[in-house]
Amino acid sequence: MYDLNISPDAVAEVAEEFIRGQVERLERDGVIVGVSGGIDSAVAVTLAVRAVGPDRVLGLLLPERDSSPHSSEDGRLLMEQLGAPYEETDITSTLTELGIYRKAPIRLLVNRRIKAEAVRATLKLYARRLGENPFMTGLRGTRGRPGQGVIDAGHAYARAKHRIRMVTLYFRAELDNRLVLGTANRTETLTGSMVKWGDSVADAQPLLHLLKTQVRQLARFLGVPSSIIEKPPTADLMPGVDDEMAFGMSYEILDRVLFGLEQGDSLDDIATLAGTSAKTIENVMEMQRRSQHMRELPPAPHFPDVRPV
Repeated sequence: MYDLNISPDAVAEVAEEFIRGQVERLERDGVIVGVSGGIDSAVAVTLAVRAVGPDRVLGLLLPERDSSPHSSEDGRLLMEQLGAPYEETDITSTLTELGIYRKAPIRLLVNRRIKAEAVRATLKLYARRLGENPFMTGLRGTRGRPGQGVIDAGHAYARAKHRIRMVTLYFRAELDNRLVLGTANRTETLTGSMVKWGDSVADAQPLLHLLKTQVRQLARFLGVPSSIIEKPPTADLMPGVDDEMAFGMSYEILDRVLFGLEQGDSLDDIATLAGTSAKTIENVMEMQRRSQHMRELPPAPHFPDVRPV
């Protein structure tokens, strides 16, 4: 079994020094963090408070009409526990004005539980049609795939929310000369579960080298509320969908596979040490291949014969 345990006190110390250093390097007066009520943002904002003090950290809660009410409750609980200021900006009206909600049929359903059941049923239907998880399909273009229009609309619907949150965060940050502290971890970055030009964007990313299960270890060390640590991780963009459903495996398995791949171990060794199948490992490798473009700067042509005038 792979040992993914960290020394959380040492990791916290390095992360806090990193945050202080970036605030000074970029000459910012403070830090802003998008607080979703999830574990990654909880760890990021807690590290920020420990690094520069609560008075220099602003938590920004950005709910919208599909968000779970528990997300904002957990976000407020965390910020009050930290003694740091926070603001709540509902982005529903912005998404409505842009026509985002018209892209998903669940807008016609009122009850949140029924919405969740409808989303799960739709995902299962398209997984059968595609022969793979729709998340995997969406990592690259969908040209010629069964149900292309529906899949494209679903991805546009979800990803636009991340991008509006990013714009809102940067607008608020620049008004106050604050550093935007990101919440991306290594697991989601390596598998493409972050949104390109959405939650992948920040001035500094203190968790970028930590796998999701390691972020959870750090959260426990930092005293993040158990209601945040123990709930199923989700981007909270559509009712009924959580991260592990999208991946088709648990974070524990996924992180072990990613670790084994980075070690350069054979597929047989990874299967044994991660406690999974060769098929699961191949799926993770395919996620990495398809999401490579999300970890790179946009390509540009090379003009070998261009000379300065």
